[in-house]
Formats: sequence, C-alpha cells, structure tokens
Amino acid sequence: MTTNGAGATAFSHDEDGKQSLAETTPRTRVVHTTCSLDCPDSCGVLATIDLGTNRVVRIAGDPAHPVTRGFLCGKVTRYLDRVYSPDRLLYPMRRRAGVAKGSLKPGEEHLAFERISWDEALDTIAARLQQISDTHGPESILPYSYAGTIGQLGYGSMDRRFFHRLGASQLDRTICASAGTAAFNSVYGVRVGPEPQSFAHAKLILAWGANLHGNSIHLWPFVEQARRNGARLVVIDPYQTKTARLADQHIAIRPGTDTALAMGMMHVILRDGLEDRDYIRDCTHGFGALRDRVMTADYAPEQVAITTGIDAEVIVALARAYATTKPAVIRVNYGIQRTDNGGTAARAVGMLPLMTGAWKHHGGGVMLSTSNAFGFNSAKLQMPELMRASPLGRDARTLNMSQLGEALTQVDDPAVHALFVYNSNPAAVAPNQSAVLRGMRRDDLFTVVHDCFFTDTADHADIVLPSPSFLEQDDVQGAYGHYFAQLSLRAMEPMGESRSNVRLFGQLAQRMGFPEPCFRETEEDLLAQALDTQHPWHQGITLEALKQQPMIALTLPRNDRGEFLPFADATWFRTPSGRGEFYSASLQQQGLDPLPAYAPTPERNDATQPLRMLARKADHWMNSTFANIPQHRNMEQARIGLGTLEIHPDDAAERNIAQDDTVAVANDRGSLNLTASLTHRVPRGTVAATLGWNKLAADGNGVNVLTSERLTDLGGGATFYATNVEVRLHTTATTPTSSDPVEAALA
Repeated sequence: MTTNGAGATAFSHDEDGKQSLAETTPRTRVVHTTCSLDCPDSCGVLATIDLGTNRVVRIAGDPAHPVTRGFLCGKVTRYLDRVYSPDRLLYPMRRRAGVAKGSLKPGEEHLAFERISWDEALDTIAARLQQISDTHGPESILPYSYAGTIGQLGYGSMDRRFFHRLGASQLDRTICASAGTAAFNSVYGVRVGPEPQSFAHAKLILAWGANLHGNSIHLWPFVEQARRNGARLVVIDPYQTKTARLADQHIAIRPGTDTALAMGMMHVILRDGLEDRDYIRDCTHGFGALRDRVMTADYAPEQVAITTGIDAEVIVALARAYATTKPAVIRVNYGIQRTDNGGTAARAVGMLPLMTGAWKHHGGGVMLSTSNAFGFNSAKLQMPELMRASPLGRDARTLNMSQLGEALTQVDDPAVHALFVYNSNPAAVAPNQSAVLRGMRRDDLFTVVHDCFFTDTADHADIVLPSPSFLEQDDVQGAYGHYFAQLSLRAMEPMGESRSNVRLFGQLAQRMGFPEPCFRETEEDLLAQALDTQHPWHQGITLEALKQQPMIALTLPRNDRGEFLPFADATWFRTPSGRGEFYSASLQQQGLDPLPAYAPTPERNDATQPLRMLARKADHWMNSTFANIPQHRNMEQARIGLGTLEIHPDDAAERNIAQDDTVAVANDRGSLNLTASLTHRVPRGTVAATLGWNKLAADGNGVNVLTSERLTDLGGGATFYATNVEVRLHTTATTPTSSDPVEAALA
C-alpha cells in the first residue's frame, strides 16, 4: 500500500502478484506493518517513508483495523525515537580481552567491546558452540528468549530449528503467561474469549488485575462505549492504576488474595441462589464438589474480608451485581497469576462465568487471551523433530526460564557453559537477579546476545549482535487481545548491519555444517509455512491473501445474529469431561488439588520483612524495552519519578520516612536504594517499585534483586508479586551486627 503526500492510496503488484511498494508520487510511500511488542493489541501500523532520505518519518495507527482503529499507545507513538536512537547497536561486537563481565555505565559500552565483522562473529560463535558441545555435551548450551517480538518468525522459527538440531537444552518459556495458560486450559481446555468489540454490549465490566490504559489500551474505547450505554466499570487491583482512577469503583485487594475473593463471590452467589442452574447442569462438571468447598466458613464474606482487606459489604455487593447484571464480562490479566497460588487464582476467576452463565450473553464471559484461536503452523516453523538428528538423538532436557539463576549457578548435569540470549533482557527481567548476574559473570560461560541496544544482559556478553526493530523485517502474527491475523511488511532496510533471527540462525546453522535444506529457507518460505494450516478459523488466510489485504479476521463461528459466543454451550469445551471443569481430575492425577482453594504465599512474612512489594511494570515502557530511551524516561519521571518506591503515608510514618527520602528496600535476597513517594495509590502494607534497566538505577540494582525463583502452583511460572520486604531510611554503610540477612542489608 502506498500513499502520496496528499494521502491518496494505491496498491500495485508485480508479475507474480506480490504487493510492491511502488509509489504514486516520488515523495512518500506508506507500508502496513504490525507492532510486534509483547502486548495483546497487535496494532496495525502505517509507516510513512520519505523517499528522498529513505527514512521512516511517521508511524500511525491503521484506521482500517476494527480493533486498534487508527491510534497507537504512547509507547509506540514514539517508536521512531527507539529506531533512530544514537545508542542503537549497529554492528557485531566482541568483548575486549581482559574486560570483566558486568554492568557498565551508559555510554561506556564501546570501551569494553570492539567491532568485528559478521563473518568473524559467526565463525567465533560456531567454533565455541561446537567446542562446548564436544566437551560438555550439547545440553550445556542454553537458548534464552521470550516475546521481544511476538511475530511468528521472530518469536520462534529458525532459532528453534537451530537449537533443536544442535541438541541444546530446551527453554520452558514461563516468565509471563504459563500459570494463567495452564489454569484456563484446566477449566476450558482452550483459551479463547469474547471479542473485544463485544465489550461495548456489556452492562458490568470487571477489570481484574487489568490496567487497560497501560497494557490493553485499545479495549478502552469499547469499555467507554459500554459505559455511555449505562455499564459500570469495576477495577480489582492492589494498585491504583490510571484505569482504577477512571473506573466507577476501585477495589484495592490485598496482593495475592484473588482466589479468596473469587471464591467469596461464589459463596454469596450460591448462598443467595443467583447461580445459573441450567447452564451449570448442561455445560459444567464438578459443581457439587465446588459448592461443598465454597460454602464453608473459609469463604464466607466476613472471612474473605479479613484475607483480602476488602469490606464484607463490598464483597457481597460485587457478587450480587456480577451474578444479576447481564451481560457481565471480566477482563483478567496475568498479574493475578504471579504469586505462588497464581494458577489457582486464575482458575477461580475463570470459573465465575461458568457459575452465572455469563457466556450465553453477547458481551459476557471472561477474556484472558485470544491466542489459542490462531492456528499458525508452529510445528512446521520450529521443527522439533530436528532434535532426533542432533548429537543427542533424542529430545533435549528442559530448563525453566523463571529459574535462570539456578540454571547458571546450580545445574550440573551438565552445567550450562553457553548462553544465547535474544528477544529478552534476563539480566533485568529474570527473578532472583543476584543469582542471575552471578551466573552471567562466570568466566567459563560463553554468552551471545542479539539485541538492538547494549542492555544489562549485553554488558555480560562475549559477543553482541545487532538486531532489527519490527519496522526492519517481515513477519506475520496474530494477537492475544483480538482475532485478526496480520502481515507485517518491512518498512525500511535494517539499521547498520542488523540481522533478523531468521537470517542469523540460518547462517549460523550453515556455519556449523548442518546439512538440512530447512536452514536455507527464506523469510518468504517461512511466512508461507506459518500460514500452511488446516485450522478452520484460518479459512482464506494465506500469504497471497495477506499481500492483497494485510489484515484478515479469523472466520469465527457465529450465531444467526452474527455474534461470537464462545462457551455458550457444551460443544466449545476441550476438557477431558467435555465441559467447563470446576473439578479437574487431570490436576488430581498430577497430585494437585482438583478444586480451587486459597493458600497464602510461603514468602517469609514477619516483622523483619512485613511489606508486600509489587515489582510493577513501568507505564511508559514494555517490560524493559524503552527503559533507556530518554523520551520515555521523561514520561515515566513525570508520572511518579524514576527510581521511586511508592509507599502508603501510614507505613512511611511508622518508619519516620518523609517524601523524597532515600530509602533502603531489602529482604533476604538483596537490597536496593530508592526515593520514597508517599501515596495512596498503594494500600497499607504494600509498596510498589517498577522494573527498569539495572545500570540506569542509582545504585546499579534492579527491582528483581528482591524477587525469588519460586514457581507458581500451575505452569511453573514466575512469582514476581509474592515478594515481601522491609523499608528503612537509607544510611551510610556500617558493619552489620545482625545475622539476619534482611537486617544486614538494611544496616
């Protein structure tokens, strides 16, 4: 698609029918691309290229997209600041001899690294990986990646083929969504939800741990449309987000007690006879067992009030409103799962529409993720069968990414001797940061990092490779917040010598002598393979079709009114019982509780570390992406300040802490220094600090120095929000007199 300076639009195609980028005037052209950041919205983006300079001069939302509808979030609106940042990593770099691994001050990275050619970089990496494989076995090599891009090619294609063929350890990618995924699979057998457009028809919307303004902004117009039609928005969140401030009601729940609230609501619904008995009879399994559990005193409103910090009257009113308002919809996000009992919390919240029959109504139900609706052919892209051709001749072991610190410092069967990082920044985002960094600083660990910038992780690398932004590569993707597949066309040539994951790992495989033709396939080949699927909802979504129209809706099943009503009847469920499961025999077979039950976190919670800390995501960057961009840092500074600990005034007063004091925040894993911000955005007993780059913090420590590697009850996920700390005024260092690690850290 192209436009002239006045905005006229034209399409042109070459002799093979491929969409070309021919322009209608010599001034500009416009390319449809797709934001591939880890966000549910997967926005359609129009990139305007100045043909005189061959630079992208403007990006804007695609007004033709029925969900994202022509506007971008504040992060991506300024995306060109990232693309053209003077700090972009543009060439392969090698650590200089004698320079120790570890944090570098911003701007000093080039003192520690020297430029090398791609040939030298690939030859060095191939030789070192081969030597490590021969000496320690291929499983001593660990790839580490996540959703720095969620495009099908960038997220998992040639890279997975390479590591499968090498015989490297597999990575269990659990750091974000695995507990919620396992939870909803146990209840529904499949992860789909209402269309975002249907929220406009709801009469009650519960945003449960979901900051729509921060991480699902394109759902907000549909919520506002519903509110104009009389709907109420209720936010359940420990933190007063912007969404909470704009809501009709904010319920400030105590962190980690979502299971208790959901089951308390069930107690009231059943006590008052507000359940949908016909739906329960026709579409669910295990209701009797669940009823027996929730109708105990443990889940009476008065007891749940003690657990959650929410008044009993509020719990009763919420339950009654939810059960009697039609349609009622829940937008639940992954925050509620990031505690030890997080999978159970997601199960319990996910069961509420089963109890009330909310799925029968257009605009009702619960949305966690829509990702399961897409049928991209990941098996063809990733080719796990290549492990059979590796030196192992079998499937390689799997290591959990949420326990990277343990993998780098404790695993010895075999130990990890090579770490290949792409699409992620584990030195900042992985839990138990002290152990992670201790492992990354090992002299015997060979580390390669593929990124756009010198991140905290790149500071620990032996070889650093430049990667492209989403504007610099072709890809195809779905979404986990809507039901449109999109082609993302490259809007510009890669900056410097940046190479995509497809090109990098294909060339590296050839350097290592892998003979399989799959390593010589192009991005065009992989795009076609991703779309080579028999999934019934992908009818008509081919590469050729997407070249003609780069955004195509899935062919969702609809009723005679054109409504998409998942789980409106029993045919939708893919569980062992074929129904929505209150009681899960499959969980019982794994030795787990087949019913939800509230359990407090095992995190140490005593007078030494009595405050629950929320290791929040900053509003103006995506995980750690954008944390180094000055414009984004300025926006975050204007919001709450950088390096800030948000603390309730009462908790601060008890510790003689005043506004803007420097405070030490510590637990038995580590400590960091922050600036106190006294605020009612957090309830008593809770403090909050945001994720960022370690080396941009005043003391070089990030928030994950405080988080643990304990895993969630389901899915093996990270427990970022099950972190307790103590906070005191920062003083100059003294010799600690206490044997307690928290007291020592605060001394």
